[in-house]
Amino acid sequence: MALTQNLADIRKNYAMQALTEKAVSPNPVEQFRSWLQEAIQAEASEPTAMVLATVGSGGKPSARVVLLKDVSDSGFMFFTNYEGRKGRELAQHPFAALTFFWPALERQVRVEGSVVKVAPEISDNYFHSRPRGSQIGAWASPQSAEIENRQVLEEEDRRLTEKFSDTAVIPRPDNWGGFLLQPERLEFWQGRPNRLHDRLLYERQQDMNWEIKRLAP
Repeated sequence: MALTQNLADIRKNYAMQALTEKAVSPNPVEQFRSWLQEAIQAEASEPTAMVLATVGSGGKPSARVVLLKDVSDSGFMFFTNYEGRKGRELAQHPFAALTFFWPALERQVRVEGSVVKVAPEISDNYFHSRPRGSQIGAWASPQSAEIENRQVLEEEDRRLTEKFSDTAVIPRPDNWGGFLLQPERLEFWQGRPNRLHDRLLYERQQDMNWEIKRLAP
C-alpha cells in the first residue's frame, strides 16, 4: 500500500510549555514522578509504556515497549520472562536505556543505567497481583522462542488453565520476575517552537548527588 503523504512533510510545531532549571526538582526521580502524574492526569495513552533498549551479542541493540510497574529512588522496575530475548541480553550485558514519550504533553524522558534482578519476594508479590489469566500466560509462553503456530500457545494455555483449576494460588515461574534499572543519567525533553527544544540532563556524580546540565536540541 502506498503512503498517502510524503513523510518529510509531516511535522508539528511544539509550543505547549517550557522547561527551566529553576522549575525542576533537584532529584530527577521526583521530577519524573511529577511528569508521570501529569501524563496520567492528562489521560495520555499508556502513560507507563516505555521503550526498553538492551544490548545483545556483538554489541547490537534491540528495543521493545514494556510497562513501568514501580519507580523509586532505587530505580525503575519492570517484569518479564528471564529467558526471553531481553532477559538473556540483560543477563549478559546488565545495562539498559528507557524512553518515555507523552505526545499529549510534548514531553520525552530518557533514562540510562545498570540493571539488576529484584528480590524474589518482590516478583512474587507482583505476580500474584496480576489477573489469573496473566499468571497462566506467564507459564504458557516460552517468550521469544519460535513456535509452530498460535494454536500451540492456545493449547498450552488451556492445558495450564485446567492444571491450575484447583489451585488457589498459582506459583510464580522461576523464569519470570522483575528487573530494576538503577538510573545514572536522566534526560527531560520538552518540545518548543522551531525545534529549539528544552533538554535538561541529570547525571549522577561520584558522591551520588545529581548534576543538572542543559543540552542543545
